[in-house]
Amino acid sequence: MREIVIISGKGGTGKTSITGVFAHLAKNKVICDLDVDAPDLHLLLHPSKERVEEFHSGYEARIDKDSCTQCGVCAPMCRFGAIREDEDGFSVDPLRCEGCKVCVAFCPAEAVRFTQKHCGQWYVSSTRFGPLVHAQLFPGGENSGRLVMVLKQQAQEIAKAKGLDLVLCDGAPGIGCPVISSLSGTHLAVAVTEPTPSGMHDLERVAELCNHFQIGFSVIINKCDLNPDEAARIEAYCLAHSYPVLASLPHDPVFTRAMVKGLVVTELPETELSRELVRTWTRVEEMARRVP
Repeated sequence: MREIVIISGKGGTGKTSITGVFAHLAKNKVICDLDVDAPDLHLLLHPSKERVEEFHSGYEARIDKDSCTQCGVCAPMCRFGAIREDEDGFSVDPLRCEGCKVCVAFCPAEAVRFTQKHCGQWYVSSTRFGPLVHAQLFPGGENSGRLVMVLKQQAQEIAKAKGLDLVLCDGAPGIGCPVISSLSGTHLAVAVTEPTPSGMHDLERVAELCNHFQIGFSVIINKCDLNPDEAARIEAYCLAHSYPVLASLPHDPVFTRAMVKGLVVTELPETELSRELVRTWTRVEEMARRVP
């Protein structure tokens, strides 16, 4: 089983639009949206949810008002200002609580409960391109890296159960915890970048991350004609570091037209861009097969 993760280092490069195209073109695959903080692949794939699971991670304090004696010991001890007092007595602000448990330890009435935090949901869905595993953290929800691992494990289990040979993942932007979790165990990372100074900067960061974990790394330059000089700089950087540039795609409003219709580019009437995207996917597949 091969696993390919599409990453970007920064947001707004067109990563999800390109992942949607690859999901259309790939055969025998499970699709996995690992951007759990702000997922948007579902906007193109229109999934029908077949399984909904709650995601719990970490703990948060909660004051039992029936047991609380209103002594106020806990409030000054909280370094995060999570304990507040109003006309109903003391309570814990869940957005401020860091789960340090000091209020639990020092409450003389043992009125502070320490319950597992409900952070979001994850789903197994069906789409016109095949099974999709995806999730949504609640606003302020934490442990997105752990949720990413849950999604990857579910996608791999589905692939094994159905005899599928590819897990295609839409990774999160950046290089933080969810991206590190996205790259764990993958065979090939495909970075979608854009010809801007920030695109170049973040490409370097995500390349260093993949090198650290010894993961196969390749690049797609999207909107390459917006700044030819910066695009040439990216190509020179990739050449110097032996990173294959699988495609240099021009800026094309067809991506927006497809998004408005809830489709991917290769579902619209054929254009030179859609033909190049087909060729790009063939290159991605060939490289993924060559990676040990």
